[in-house]
Amino acid sequence: MMGPRQVAQASLFYEFSIEDHVPADHLLRKIDRYLDLSEIRSFLAPYYSHQGRPSVDPELMIRMLLLGYAMGIRSERRICEEVHLNLAYRWFCRLDLTDPIPDHSTFSKNRHGRFRDCDLFRHLFETVLARCIAEGLVGGEEFGIDASIIPADAKRLNKVEAKDWTPERITRATDEYFETLDVAAFGAATTVKPKVLSPVDPAARFTGAKKAYSIFAYSTNYLVDLENAIILDVEATAPIRQAEVNAALDMVDMVEGLYGLYPEKFVGDGAYGNAETLGWLVHEKGIEPHVPVLDKTWRQDGTFSRADFTFDAEEDRYLCPGGIELLPHRRQFQTIRPRVTDDETVRYRAAKSDCDGCALKAQCCPNTPARKITRSIHEGARDLARDIAKTDAFVASRHARRKVEMLFAHLKKIVGLTRLRLRGPNGAKDEFTLAATAQNLRKMAKLLPAPA
Repeated sequence: MMGPRQVAQASLFYEFSIEDHVPADHLLRKIDRYLDLSEIRSFLAPYYSHQGRPSVDPELMIRMLLLGYAMGIRSERRICEEVHLNLAYRWFCRLDLTDPIPDHSTFSKNRHGRFRDCDLFRHLFETVLARCIAEGLVGGEEFGIDASIIPADAKRLNKVEAKDWTPERITRATDEYFETLDVAAFGAATTVKPKVLSPVDPAARFTGAKKAYSIFAYSTNYLVDLENAIILDVEATAPIRQAEVNAALDMVDMVEGLYGLYPEKFVGDGAYGNAETLGWLVHEKGIEPHVPVLDKTWRQDGTFSRADFTFDAEEDRYLCPGGIELLPHRRQFQTIRPRVTDDETVRYRAAKSDCDGCALKAQCCPNTPARKITRSIHEGARDLARDIAKTDAFVASRHARRKVEMLFAHLKKIVGLTRLRLRGPNGAKDEFTLAATAQNLRKMAKLLPAPA
């Protein structure tokens, strides 16, 4: 027997609770358990006027933004639509069925104003990280570092020659470009000037690191505790190796200063294996560098490489395979010459008379009168890194470093940050910080058990 046709009948009164309709194991319930926004209003109070109409609740805006990053909703317009329709989203944002949803323009107005003035997103990230530390998810013994390129909101074909560029109008992104010309993470990262610029986001760098084709992009840099893949710090930089390396060192200092976390191991790829970085880690910080050494001393023409020479630290000399010594100085000068060159190396030279009579000259320096070797002042740290690279602990660290790469995969596949929406260095910083905050919240929701 066919049942009666279902017809919607409006009732005069309803008994309805959103709390009863959100499953106990829903991801947002788990995230809400570890999200504490009780200090947001007092933190923002100095940036609000004591007169005028009441504003939209700042906690509501923060919850909606975090909801978007946690659930992979990139558009603020769509966030407003989804919160309007989805009961779980309304519950997370503390909205009842009849409560109005803020207009999408409210977010940009506050983000470009009071949120950036007080660095609210950074404060939010540090609050969530402090909760991760309090819950015992941060071991503090092994830090991993890496960077990932995120395309900017700028078409790669819409570019102009840097030498010919003059802004047609001053936009927010243009102002930020001029403000960051002397900042180490962006304009001052390298002495090489960009050949082309994007008219809409001149601070974004044109890079071919994607290999398929060149794009305008920024880099997001993660410092990660490798025990549970908790993000300890996040920085936005230009997609330049030196900017990324400098950001890594700054993040290590930042985490030590804020939370007292001092790692035993620093794990990274070959981009962080230059002599200056290894020297800083070993000599200034006392941290084991589990990093491949960036070594360009190997020769490809069949002649002896520097590794074929033996260094005598007591005598401060190199010995070649033929037993000839290479010294930094062979005679006294009236004017004292600096031992260390501008590139922080010491040059060791053999005597021409010794090389002329050597039977191994054809295998050592066939095209020069005598052999010369340069040694970095940080060579001791480089040697330590080479010795560590031969251990089983180094192999284990290389496997653990994959957790950082998995975070970037999660960032792009789940969070949906495959392209920036906001322009300028501050826009990149805001997006990277909120995304890292959402990733830490999701990690706590996954690893920590629900209270009994």
